[in-house]
Amino acid sequence: MDHSADAFRTDLMTITRFVLNEQSKHPESRGDFSILLSHIVLGCKFVCSAVNKAGLAKLIGLAGETNVQGEEQKKLDVLSNEVFVKALISSGRTCILVSEEDEDATFVEPSKRGKYSVVFDPLDGSSNIDCGVSIGTIFGIYALKDYNEPTIEDVLQPGKNMVAAGYCMYGSSCTLVLSTGSGVNGFTLDPSLGEFILTHPDIKIPKKGNIYSVNEGNAKNWDSPTATYVEKCKFPKDGSSPKSLRYIGSMVADVHRTLLYGGIFLYPADKKSPNGKLRVLYEVFPMSFLMEQAGGQAFTGKERALDLIPTKLHERSPIFLGSYDDVEEIKTLYAAQAKQE
Repeated sequence: MDHSADAFRTDLMTITRFVLNEQSKHPESRGDFSILLSHIVLGCKFVCSAVNKAGLAKLIGLAGETNVQGEEQKKLDVLSNEVFVKALISSGRTCILVSEEDEDATFVEPSKRGKYSVVFDPLDGSSNIDCGVSIGTIFGIYALKDYNEPTIEDVLQPGKNMVAAGYCMYGSSCTLVLSTGSGVNGFTLDPSLGEFILTHPDIKIPKKGNIYSVNEGNAKNWDSPTATYVEKCKFPKDGSSPKSLRYIGSMVADVHRTLLYGGIFLYPADKKSPNGKLRVLYEVFPMSFLMEQAGGQAFTGKERALDLIPTKLHERSPIFLGSYDDVEEIKTLYAAQAKQE
């Protein structure tokens, strides 16, 4: 046994150590935010374990069937939602939770209330589970001034008011990407330690990329700026190389690749979905927050994504996010169209 190698491994920057280091930069903080994040991390570990067993559970007839006690086994997305709702309430630091799986917001009982509101998609891309494609959890956190009498309006805030956002991707490895408002950092779960280790410090998206990511199956319904932009990606007129198309159909996986390699992720409005498809609070906002923190941009076709003020919990919006220069190009096309109208 190599004891010297094991000794070296104890000096790792774990996510807990990282968050505590961040906390020490704010002498006034009482550790509430750190406790909330540790509960989110626990939820991610639990879901990661469940996702890894999902194929096996199906194989031996567990998912969606009834067990010997007559209890129905929960599907993975329902289970993930319960895991996060329970983890967030038990932290004692939340007052309102908004989940993609629940029609209404969850108001935490007064005895367990704290000052944070969390918006989340417990299992994004869950339709991809059966084919082993990367899926993930997306979350955003708001701090509320008055949390004794919380209302729905407290979470219907623009994304720029978030204090933190992140996602956890369950793929070939389990990766948690987090921003608390001062840059973006990526952590990878070391299964032998059960700890998230800092593996991608201070992620910066390239200023321009050579990948575009969009569902081209919707092309016949696109508006003119989107169609023009994708045409330019495929047939550039300036003599540059065409961009490569990469589209997984799992937002976490597509955005993760965009963040690391650069390029642009597009989910535009079209004739079929005039308001776009992705939900503002727990998909568009957290991902836009991360992109901006990494030096990229996020745009709705009308405005900066984080300036959008949602009017309902599950509101949708078009989104273009990624490398600064690539998003700038699509903004120019929309500005030109607006001038013509």
